Amino acid sequence: METYHLTGDIAERLTTVARAMVAPGKGILAADESTPTIKKRFDTIGVESTEENRRTYRDILFTAPEVQDYISGVILFEETLGQAGMDGTPFPDLLTSRGIIPGIKVDKGLAPIPGTREEKATQGLDGLAKRLAVYREAGAAFAKWRAVITIGNHKPTQLAVDVNAHGLARYAALCQAAGLVPIVEPEILMNGSHDIDTCERVSEWVLRRVFEELAHHKVLLEGMVLKPSMVTSGDTCPEQADVETVAATTVAVFKRVVPAAVPGIAFLSGGQSSELATAHLNAMNRLGPHPWELSFSYGRALQEQPLNVWAGKDANREDAQAALLKRARCNGAARFGKYSPDMEAK
Repeated sequence: METYHLTGDIAERLTTVARAMVAPGKGILAADESTPTIKKRFDTIGVESTEENRRTYRDILFTAPEVQDYISGVILFEETLGQAGMDGTPFPDLLTSRGIIPGIKVDKGLAPIPGTREEKATQGLDGLAKRLAVYREAGAAFAKWRAVITIGNHKPTQLAVDVNAHGLARYAALCQAAGLVPIVEPEILMNGSHDIDTCERVSEWVLRRVFEELAHHKVLLEGMVLKPSMVTSGDTCPEQADVETVAATTVAVFKRVVPAAVPGIAFLSGGQSSELATAHLNAMNRLGPHPWELSFSYGRALQEQPLNVWAGKDANREDAQAALLKRARCNGAARFGKYSPDMEAK
């Protein structure tokens, strides 16, 4: 029986792109905030969320000098995929010219799952095959789909885990059929008072179900990237696990569940501070070597400092780019387990 339905040429291309996305010393910039989310970010710095301001801000990120040394790919929002930089170059072409792989967020957000206590499933499968063809024509080489799991009172339920695992697998299969590398993102939210042991049990459960569904849908593991959350204490847990415990527990869970065929695991920051997300990644890589690359796919943990420095002022453009480069450089060092808090002062 066939293990997957892809032709040799497509499989080879997907594998090549997936490996490039998790290239040593590099990670992925998540710049795929939806319009409501980017508005919340801009509100914190007192900048109106107009299309022009959003374009200007992302141009600052994408043209930062030397950032290509540490950023392998960028996840774009649909609006951004169709925009051009300040010099008139379409953003996908601008990124590609710098050796950065453009990607696209393709899910349509969350909706309650009937029969649960407000657990959520991700929307967007209807018409996805047609949209993927359009995105690929526009220059995207990979896609991203986020599923959300909540830990809490009688949560997660088996239904929520199953529905989200199935959705991730269907999305991934559609992506590969369209020639796009899928980023598979099962995020277990940090919100809650649960301890790290509870997060460990839920993480293993969710990841097992995700990979069972990926196998059922004949997804080529060599041609995908996993984007999970780290195994941490809940954000309101009275006893927060330290960096070394988080690293050891996270690596242990992933070694139990994630096949070695997956080229890389690009962790999301999940609301951690910029410095803590870097420290956790660094500690995990110090425990290596691992069967897969341990990388990063950070949004706020890369952007928060540049956004605050920019503050909507053209005069701050270069300083904002320097702030992004600093965070990218710190995370690039963490990819080798060579990050030091001293780097924050440079």
